[in-house]
Amino acid sequence: MFEKLHDIKARFEELNGLLMDPVVLADRNLNKSYSKERARIEDVVHAYEEYEKVTSDIADANEIIGATDDPEEKEFARAELDELKPREAVLEERIKKLLIPRDPNDDKNTIVEIRAGTGGEEAALFASDLYRMYTRYAEGKKWKIEVMNSNPSSSGGFKEIIFAVEGDGAYSRFKFESGVHRVQRVPVTESQGRIHTSAATVAVLPEAEEVDVVINPDDVHVDVFRSSGPGGQSVNTTDSAVRLTHKPTGVVVTCQDEKSQHKNKVKAMKVLRARIYEAERERQEKEMAEERRSQITTGDRSAKIRTYNFPQSRVTDHRIGLTIHGIEQVMAGDIDKLVDALATHFQAEQIANSSS
Repeated sequence: MFEKLHDIKARFEELNGLLMDPVVLADRNLNKSYSKERARIEDVVHAYEEYEKVTSDIADANEIIGATDDPEEKEFARAELDELKPREAVLEERIKKLLIPRDPNDDKNTIVEIRAGTGGEEAALFASDLYRMYTRYAEGKKWKIEVMNSNPSSSGGFKEIIFAVEGDGAYSRFKFESGVHRVQRVPVTESQGRIHTSAATVAVLPEAEEVDVVINPDDVHVDVFRSSGPGGQSVNTTDSAVRLTHKPTGVVVTCQDEKSQHKNKVKAMKVLRARIYEAERERQEKEMAEERRSQITTGDRSAKIRTYNFPQSRVTDHRIGLTIHGIEQVMAGDIDKLVDALATHFQAEQIANSSS
Protein backbone atom coordinates (compact mmCIF):
# COMPACT_ATOMS: atom_id res chain seq x y z
CA MET A 1 0.00 0.00 0.00
CA PHE A 2 2.76 2.43 0.93
CA GLU A 3 4.61 1.81 -2.33
CA LYS A 4 1.42 2.70 -4.16
CA LEU A 5 1.02 5.83 -2.02
CA HIS A 6 4.58 6.86 -2.82
CA ASP A 7 3.87 6.51 -6.54
CA ILE A 8 0.65 8.51 -6.25
CA LYS A 9 2.44 11.30 -4.40
CA ALA A 10 5.16 11.38 -7.05
CA ARG A 11 2.53 11.61 -9.79
CA PHE A 12 0.77 14.42 -7.91
CA GLU A 13 3.99 16.44 -7.80
CA GLU A 14 4.58 15.70 -11.48
CA LEU A 15 1.08 16.96 -12.33
CA ASN A 16 1.70 20.16 -10.36
CA GLY A 17 4.68 20.78 -12.61
CA LEU A 18 2.83 19.89 -15.80
CA LEU A 19 -0.03 22.25 -14.99
CA MET A 20 2.47 25.12 -14.89
CA ASP A 21 3.98 24.15 -18.24
CA PRO A 22 3.16 26.75 -20.94
CA VAL A 23 2.53 23.98 -23.47
CA VAL A 24 -0.09 22.39 -21.21
CA LEU A 25 -1.62 25.77 -20.35
CA ALA A 26 -2.08 26.44 -24.06
CA ASP A 27 -3.77 23.08 -24.69
CA ARG A 28 -7.29 23.25 -23.24
CA ASN A 29 -7.99 19.52 -23.46
CA LEU A 30 -4.65 18.49 -21.99
CA ASN A 31 -4.97 21.04 -19.21
CA LYS A 32 -8.46 19.76 -18.40
CA SER A 33 -7.26 16.14 -18.39
CA TYR A 34 -4.33 16.84 -16.05
CA SER A 35 -6.51 19.00 -13.77
CA LYS A 36 -9.06 16.20 -13.44
CA GLU A 37 -6.35 13.64 -12.70
CA ARG A 38 -4.82 15.92 -10.06
CA ALA A 39 -8.20 16.49 -8.43
CA ARG A 40 -8.83 12.72 -8.27
CA ILE A 41 -5.67 12.03 -6.25
CA GLU A 42 -5.41 15.25 -4.24
CA ASP A 43 -7.32 13.95 -1.20
CA VAL A 44 -5.28 10.76 -0.89
CA VAL A 45 -2.01 12.69 -1.21
CA HIS A 46 -2.99 15.11 1.54
CA ALA A 47 -4.13 12.24 3.78
CA TYR A 48 -0.85 10.42 3.13
CA GLU A 49 1.18 13.53 3.95
CA GLU A 50 -0.70 13.90 7.23
CA TYR A 51 -0.19 10.19 7.92
CA GLU A 52 3.56 10.55 7.34
CA LYS A 53 3.72 13.43 9.82
CA VAL A 54 1.73 11.51 12.45
CA THR A 55 3.91 8.38 12.12
CA SER A 56 7.03 10.56 12.32
CA ASP A 57 5.72 12.19 15.51
CA ILE A 58 4.94 8.73 16.94
CA ALA A 59 8.50 7.61 16.22
CA ASP A 60 9.88 10.75 17.92
CA ALA A 61 7.70 10.19 20.99
CA ASN A 62 8.79 6.54 21.29
CA GLU A 63 12.40 7.62 20.92
CA ILE A 64 12.01 10.12 23.79
CA ILE A 65 10.43 7.45 26.03
CA GLY A 66 13.33 5.09 25.36
CA ALA A 67 16.10 7.67 25.64
CA THR A 68 15.20 9.86 28.63
CA ASP A 69 15.13 9.20 32.35
CA ASP A 70 13.12 12.33 33.05
CA PRO A 71 9.67 11.26 34.33
CA GLU A 72 8.03 14.47 33.11
CA GLU A 73 9.41 14.05 29.58
CA LYS A 74 8.26 10.43 29.52
CA GLU A 75 4.80 11.40 30.71
CA PHE A 76 4.57 14.16 28.10
CA ALA A 77 5.63 11.74 25.33
CA ARG A 78 3.12 9.10 26.47
CA ALA A 79 0.35 11.71 26.49
CA GLU A 80 1.34 12.66 22.96
CA LEU A 81 1.20 9.01 21.90
CA ASP A 82 -2.31 8.69 23.36
CA GLU A 83 -3.41 11.43 20.93
CA LEU A 84 -1.36 10.30 17.93
CA LYS A 85 -2.20 6.57 17.89
CA PRO A 86 -5.98 7.02 17.34
CA ARG A 87 -5.25 9.63 14.68
CA GLU A 88 -2.93 7.17 12.92
CA ALA A 89 -5.69 4.53 12.86
CA VAL A 90 -8.25 7.04 11.51
CA LEU A 91 -5.88 8.11 8.74
CA GLU A 92 -5.13 4.50 7.80
CA GLU A 93 -8.87 3.83 7.31
CA ARG A 94 -9.31 7.05 5.37
CA ILE A 95 -6.43 6.19 3.06
CA LYS A 96 -7.82 2.68 2.47
CA LYS A 97 -11.14 4.19 1.40
CA LEU A 98 -9.45 6.73 -0.84
CA LEU A 99 -7.42 4.00 -2.53
CA ILE A 100 -10.50 2.05 -3.58
CA PRO A 101 -10.58 2.17 -7.40
CA ARG A 102 -13.16 4.67 -8.54
CA ASP A 103 -15.82 3.74 -11.04
CA PRO A 104 -14.48 5.39 -14.22
CA ASN A 105 -18.05 6.37 -15.09
CA ASP A 106 -18.71 8.26 -11.84
CA ASP A 107 -17.83 11.65 -13.31
CA LYS A 108 -20.05 11.15 -16.36
CA ASN A 109 -23.47 12.59 -17.05
CA THR A 110 -26.22 10.01 -16.93
CA ILE A 111 -29.29 8.88 -18.85
CA VAL A 112 -32.21 7.62 -16.76
CA GLU A 113 -34.98 5.46 -18.24
CA ILE A 114 -38.19 4.96 -16.25
CA ARG A 115 -40.88 2.54 -17.45
CA ALA A 116 -44.24 1.65 -15.93
CA GLY A 117 -44.36 -1.99 -14.84
CA THR A 118 -47.15 -4.04 -13.30
CA GLY A 119 -50.15 -2.02 -12.18
CA GLY A 120 -51.62 -0.41 -15.29
CA GLU A 121 -52.40 3.30 -15.00
CA GLU A 122 -51.29 3.37 -11.36
CA ALA A 123 -47.85 2.14 -12.47
CA ALA A 124 -47.73 4.92 -15.07
CA LEU A 125 -48.58 7.49 -12.39
CA PHE A 126 -45.86 6.05 -10.15
CA ALA A 127 -43.37 6.31 -13.02
CA SER A 128 -44.32 9.98 -13.24
CA ASP A 129 -43.79 10.36 -9.48
CA LEU A 130 -40.31 8.81 -9.77
CA TYR A 131 -39.47 11.16 -12.63
CA ARG A 132 -40.57 14.13 -10.51
CA MET A 133 -38.54 12.82 -7.55
CA TYR A 134 -35.38 12.50 -9.62
CA THR A 135 -35.78 15.86 -11.35
CA ARG A 136 -36.20 17.62 -8.01
CA TYR A 137 -33.17 15.80 -6.67
CA ALA A 138 -31.14 16.86 -9.69
CA GLU A 139 -32.38 20.44 -9.46
CA GLY A 140 -31.22 20.53 -5.84
CA LYS A 141 -27.73 19.60 -7.08
CA LYS A 142 -27.89 22.34 -9.75
CA TRP A 143 -27.75 19.69 -12.48
CA LYS A 144 -29.31 20.20 -15.90
CA ILE A 145 -32.17 17.93 -17.00
CA GLU A 146 -33.22 17.21 -20.57
CA VAL A 147 -36.08 14.93 -21.56
CA MET A 148 -34.97 12.64 -24.39
CA ASN A 149 -38.25 10.86 -25.03
CA SER A 150 -41.56 10.29 -23.28
CA ASN A 151 -44.66 8.18 -23.80
CA PRO A 152 -47.49 9.66 -21.68
CA SER A 153 -50.40 7.59 -20.43
CA SER A 154 -54.05 8.64 -20.60
CA SER A 155 -54.11 9.35 -16.84
CA GLY A 156 -51.27 11.87 -16.98
CA GLY A 157 -48.52 9.47 -15.99
CA PHE A 158 -45.78 7.96 -18.13
CA LYS A 159 -45.62 4.57 -19.78
CA GLU A 160 -41.99 5.49 -20.40
CA ILE A 161 -39.81 8.54 -19.92
CA ILE A 162 -36.12 8.89 -20.75
CA PHE A 163 -34.12 11.88 -19.59
CA ALA A 164 -30.52 13.00 -19.33
CA VAL A 165 -28.91 14.52 -16.23
CA GLU A 166 -25.88 16.70 -16.85
CA GLY A 167 -23.59 17.61 -13.96
CA ASP A 168 -20.43 16.63 -12.11
CA GLY A 169 -20.85 13.20 -10.53
CA ALA A 170 -24.41 12.72 -11.77
CA TYR A 171 -23.87 9.04 -12.60
CA SER A 172 -22.14 8.39 -9.25
CA ARG A 173 -25.35 9.37 -7.43
CA PHE A 174 -27.95 7.92 -9.80
CA LYS A 175 -26.28 4.56 -10.46
CA PHE A 176 -27.77 3.00 -7.32
CA GLU A 177 -31.30 3.56 -8.64
CA SER A 178 -31.31 0.82 -11.30
CA GLY A 179 -33.89 -1.86 -10.61
CA VAL A 180 -37.56 -2.37 -9.81
CA HIS A 181 -39.22 0.24 -7.61
CA ARG A 182 -42.43 -0.93 -5.94
CA VAL A 183 -45.19 1.32 -4.58
CA GLN A 184 -47.94 0.44 -2.10
CA ARG A 185 -50.78 2.95 -1.87
CA VAL A 186 -54.43 3.61 -2.64
CA PRO A 187 -54.62 4.59 -6.33
CA VAL A 188 -56.61 7.68 -7.28
CA THR A 189 -58.73 5.37 -9.43
CA GLU A 190 -59.64 3.14 -6.43
CA SER A 191 -63.12 3.97 -5.14
CA GLN A 192 -63.12 1.58 -2.15
CA GLY A 193 -59.85 2.68 -0.57
CA ARG A 194 -57.98 -0.56 -1.14
CA ILE A 195 -54.17 -0.54 -1.17
CA HIS A 196 -52.64 -1.67 -4.46
CA THR A 197 -49.08 -2.67 -5.27
CA SER A 198 -47.60 -1.40 -8.52
CA ALA A 199 -44.10 -1.13 -9.91
CA ALA A 200 -41.85 0.78 -12.27
CA THR A 201 -38.42 -0.10 -13.57
CA VAL A 202 -35.50 2.30 -13.59
CA ALA A 203 -32.39 1.92 -15.76
CA VAL A 204 -29.45 4.25 -15.21
CA LEU A 205 -26.82 4.50 -17.95
CA PRO A 206 -23.59 6.49 -17.98
CA GLU A 207 -23.70 8.89 -20.90
CA ALA A 208 -21.22 7.69 -23.50
CA GLU A 209 -19.18 10.20 -25.43
CA GLU A 210 -18.27 9.67 -29.06
CA VAL A 211 -14.78 8.59 -28.03
CA ASP A 212 -16.32 5.88 -25.79
CA VAL A 213 -18.53 4.34 -28.47
CA VAL A 214 -17.91 4.71 -32.17
CA ILE A 215 -21.05 3.99 -34.19
CA ASN A 216 -20.77 3.41 -37.91
CA PRO A 217 -23.60 5.37 -39.60
CA ASP A 218 -24.05 2.45 -42.01
CA ASP A 219 -24.96 0.26 -39.01
CA VAL A 220 -27.90 2.48 -38.06
CA HIS A 221 -31.28 2.22 -39.80
CA VAL A 222 -33.31 5.44 -39.48
CA ASP A 223 -37.10 5.56 -39.59
CA VAL A 224 -39.07 8.80 -39.41
CA PHE A 225 -42.76 9.10 -38.57
CA ARG A 226 -45.31 11.41 -37.03
CA SER A 227 -45.17 11.72 -33.26
CA SER A 228 -48.28 10.90 -31.28
CA GLY A 229 -49.68 11.61 -27.83
CA PRO A 230 -51.62 9.48 -25.32
CA GLY A 231 -53.98 6.99 -26.94
CA GLY A 232 -52.33 7.39 -30.34
CA GLN A 233 -53.67 10.86 -31.07
CA SER A 234 -51.48 12.79 -33.47
CA VAL A 235 -49.69 15.79 -32.01
CA ASN A 236 -47.55 16.60 -35.01
CA THR A 237 -48.43 16.92 -38.69
CA THR A 238 -44.84 16.40 -39.89
CA ASP A 239 -42.56 13.36 -39.82
CA SER A 240 -40.43 14.64 -36.92
CA ALA A 241 -40.28 11.50 -34.76
CA VAL A 242 -37.18 9.35 -35.24
CA ARG A 243 -36.53 5.66 -34.64
CA LEU A 244 -32.95 4.38 -34.76
CA THR A 245 -32.15 0.69 -35.07
CA HIS A 246 -28.56 -0.39 -34.47
CA LYS A 247 -28.29 -3.40 -36.77
CA PRO A 248 -25.31 -5.18 -35.12
CA THR A 249 -26.93 -5.21 -31.66
CA GLY A 250 -30.63 -4.85 -32.40
CA VAL A 251 -30.91 -1.87 -30.02
CA VAL A 252 -33.85 0.36 -30.93
CA VAL A 253 -34.29 3.95 -29.74
CA THR A 254 -37.24 6.25 -30.43
CA CYS A 255 -37.40 10.01 -29.82
CA GLN A 256 -40.37 12.20 -30.60
CA ASP A 257 -40.44 14.99 -27.97
CA GLU A 258 -38.93 17.65 -30.24
CA LYS A 259 -40.74 19.20 -33.21
CA SER A 260 -37.49 19.04 -35.18
CA GLN A 261 -36.50 15.76 -36.81
CA HIS A 262 -32.83 16.73 -36.49
CA LYS A 263 -33.11 17.39 -32.74
CA ASN A 264 -34.91 14.09 -32.21
CA LYS A 265 -32.20 12.27 -34.12
CA VAL A 266 -29.44 13.89 -32.02
CA LYS A 267 -31.22 12.88 -28.81
CA ALA A 268 -31.88 9.36 -30.08
CA MET A 269 -28.23 8.93 -31.00
CA LYS A 270 -27.20 10.00 -27.49
CA VAL A 271 -29.48 7.37 -25.94
CA LEU A 272 -28.35 4.73 -28.46
CA ARG A 273 -24.72 5.39 -27.66
CA ALA A 274 -25.39 5.10 -23.91
CA ARG A 275 -27.26 1.80 -24.30
CA ILE A 276 -24.53 0.24 -26.42
CA TYR A 277 -21.88 1.45 -23.97
CA GLU A 278 -23.83 -0.01 -21.05
CA ALA A 279 -24.33 -3.34 -22.83
CA GLU A 280 -20.60 -3.64 -23.45
CA ARG A 281 -19.85 -2.66 -19.86
CA GLU A 282 -22.25 -5.33 -18.55
CA ARG A 283 -20.63 -7.92 -20.82
CA GLN A 284 -17.21 -7.10 -19.42
CA GLU A 285 -18.52 -7.21 -15.85
CA LYS A 286 -19.99 -10.68 -16.38
CA GLU A 287 -16.58 -11.88 -17.51
CA MET A 288 -15.15 -10.58 -14.23
CA ALA A 289 -17.39 -12.81 -12.09
CA GLU A 290 -15.26 -12.68 -8.94
CA GLU A 291 -15.23 -8.90 -8.89
CA ARG A 292 -18.93 -8.81 -9.71
CA ARG A 293 -19.75 -10.91 -6.63
CA SER A 294 -17.99 -8.36 -4.44
CA GLN A 295 -20.19 -5.51 -5.59
CA ILE A 296 -23.60 -4.36 -4.43
CA THR A 297 -26.47 -4.98 -6.86
CA THR A 298 -26.79 -1.65 -8.63
CA GLY A 299 -27.41 -2.64 -12.23
CA ASP A 300 -29.78 -5.60 -12.10
CA ARG A 301 -32.92 -4.10 -13.56
CA SER A 302 -35.00 -7.18 -12.69
CA ALA A 303 -34.25 -6.96 -8.96
CA LYS A 304 -36.75 -5.35 -6.58
CA ILE A 305 -34.60 -2.74 -4.91
CA ARG A 306 -37.01 -0.43 -3.07
CA THR A 307 -40.56 -0.21 -1.75
CA TYR A 308 -42.45 3.04 -1.23
CA ASN A 309 -45.21 2.43 1.33
CA PHE A 310 -47.50 5.47 1.40
CA PRO A 311 -49.97 4.38 4.14
CA GLN A 312 -47.10 3.94 6.60
CA SER A 313 -45.04 6.83 5.15
CA ARG A 314 -41.91 4.73 4.79
CA VAL A 315 -39.37 3.84 2.14
CA THR A 316 -37.37 0.61 2.37
CA ASP A 317 -34.26 -0.20 0.35
CA HIS A 318 -34.12 -4.00 0.26
CA ARG A 319 -30.45 -4.23 -0.75
CA ILE A 320 -29.20 -2.85 2.56
CA GLY A 321 -32.29 -3.28 4.75
CA LEU A 322 -32.64 0.46 5.32
CA THR A 323 -36.06 1.92 6.15
CA ILE A 324 -36.63 5.64 6.47
CA HIS A 325 -39.82 7.51 7.30
CA GLY A 326 -41.16 10.68 5.72
CA ILE A 327 -42.15 9.51 2.27
CA GLU A 328 -43.31 12.99 1.29
CA GLN A 329 -39.77 14.34 1.63
CA VAL A 330 -38.36 11.41 -0.37
CA MET A 331 -40.84 11.88 -3.20
CA ALA A 332 -39.94 15.59 -3.17
CA GLY A 333 -36.37 14.68 -4.09
CA ASP A 334 -34.76 14.28 -0.66
CA ILE A 335 -33.01 10.97 -1.41
CA ASP A 336 -29.47 11.75 -0.25
CA LYS A 337 -29.93 9.65 2.90
CA LEU A 338 -30.69 6.60 0.74
CA VAL A 339 -27.92 7.30 -1.77
CA ASP A 340 -25.33 7.99 0.95
CA ALA A 341 -26.18 4.74 2.76
CA LEU A 342 -25.88 2.73 -0.45
CA ALA A 343 -22.56 4.38 -1.35
CA THR A 344 -21.20 3.69 2.16
CA HIS A 345 -22.32 0.06 2.03
CA PHE A 346 -20.78 -0.42 -1.40
CA GLN A 347 -17.53 1.15 -0.22
CA ALA A 348 -17.40 -1.06 2.91
CA GLU A 349 -17.85 -4.18 0.78
CA GLN A 350 -15.00 -3.09 -1.48
CA ILE A 351 -12.72 -2.47 1.51
CA ALA A 352 -13.59 -5.86 3.02
CA ASN A 353 -12.98 -7.57 -0.32
CA SER A 354 -9.62 -5.85 -0.86
CA SER A 355 -8.52 -6.78 2.68
CA SER A 356 -9.43 -10.48 2.35
